[in-house]
Amino acid sequence: MNFGWYSKSKDDAKVFFGEDQEKLQEFDGESGEVDKTFTGDTQYYYNHVTVTGLKESTKYYYTVQKDGKQTDPAEFDTQSFDTVKMLFVGDPQVGTSKGQPTSSSEELAEDSGEANTAAENDGFAWNRTLNIALDQNKDINYIISAGDQVNNTGNPKEEEFASYLNAEKLSGIAEATTIGNHDSLTKDYGYHFFNPNQTGKGQTEAGGDYYYSYGPGLFIVLNTNNYNVAEHAETIKEAVASNPDAKWRIVTIHQDIYGSGLDHSNTDGMILRTQLTPLFDENDIDVVLQGHDHTYSRTKMLEGDGQEHGKYEFRLDDTGKDYDWDHAYNVDTDEAIKLDTSDATDDEKAAKEKFDQDNSCYTIEDVDGNSVNNPTGILYMTANSASGSKYYELAETQQDYVEVRSQNWLPSYSVISLSDSAFTIDTYQIKDDGSVEAIDDTFTINKTDSSDETSAVTEAQ
Repeated sequence: MNFGWYSKSKDDAKVFFGEDQEKLQEFDGESGEVDKTFTGDTQYYYNHVTVTGLKESTKYYYTVQKDGKQTDPAEFDTQSFDTVKMLFVGDPQVGTSKGQPTSSSEELAEDSGEANTAAENDGFAWNRTLNIALDQNKDINYIISAGDQVNNTGNPKEEEFASYLNAEKLSGIAEATTIGNHDSLTKDYGYHFFNPNQTGKGQTEAGGDYYYSYGPGLFIVLNTNNYNVAEHAETIKEAVASNPDAKWRIVTIHQDIYGSGLDHSNTDGMILRTQLTPLFDENDIDVVLQGHDHTYSRTKMLEGDGQEHGKYEFRLDDTGKDYDWDHAYNVDTDEAIKLDTSDATDDEKAAKEKFDQDNSCYTIEDVDGNSVNNPTGILYMTANSASGSKYYELAETQQDYVEVRSQNWLPSYSVISLSDSAFTIDTYQIKDDGSVEAIDDTFTINKTDSSDETSAVTEAQ
């Protein structure tokens, strides 16, 4: 279990951890300076420590050293390591609700310090979601976030991180975060989140790819803000070699290469689809967890069409502090493809149409109902915003690869249960009164010993 936190004194990288509150074992790690431009010119230090030897279904206590003193003890409960339950969330994006009217008729602002009322508002909503979800699912092992934990792309955002990390449940549960486009372009993500097995591939300023094993699953987290798919392939190869016998291989990425939101799914979200689809097929990936689109969708079981397709990427804009959201770039020809063709020339429209056709690079496995046995295809899940800080409309036309989609303008989350033989996912939304209701049927992938039960009829698109 990895720990990360800030302090104002050097050499605070110490965690005291154990089953007996009076006999905690000391674990040491490393500290480093936080760039002062992120913290109002005040020097902070990040602390990263790994604790080992945890047992399943056990209550632990821990303190960390902060500013030369031990913090008050906190509790940490492990759950079963056989059947693992995860809370899957998308795009908390704390700090993005600026401009929305509040009860006092004031608009939320994304300013510095205490004036960042947008971060305060979204942190409150994020905390509410975690409290409701985890109170109703007390046996969750850990949280998977599909990225965009915070909002202010390319700029200091410690107020947003503070609101995100202040959620009360986070002191007692681990989280595996993904680098989203709003997290990607500054080093502060890497100060706060101490990810395991970092491969050094897929790097942006925030960090890169990593992986871990938990129970029957191998989990691979790719920083798809880096468009070098050859590096992501190296990460997957390293991850698979670390646990070749894992029953399940699950990838998390931020950009939803198969999603259904109006803003991203038919434009920048699918930029890496032609490259990642065959890569995931080749490595027997079972499920891909996605964010970015601020809508909910569950695909049919998909696999590549086996044809040759172009390669595309996104690039930074002229400021270097954000991405050029207006164009996709063909890696081989360097052609800039205009994504919004509402005021485009005939040539620009033709280039976008060719790009769309090239991204029809998948086949759909013929599956009946909400339970599938030994599929050859991959399930792609896109999470809506867990905090409700920002939502997008659904794409005008539901894509043929989408089985179910939803946008009810409410925070949502999914609960994943993983055993040797089954992957099950349920998705819920939180109503204004705090009650919870399902927005999709339970979906299950079963793995059996009999290959005869495989559903393998495909239909070319």
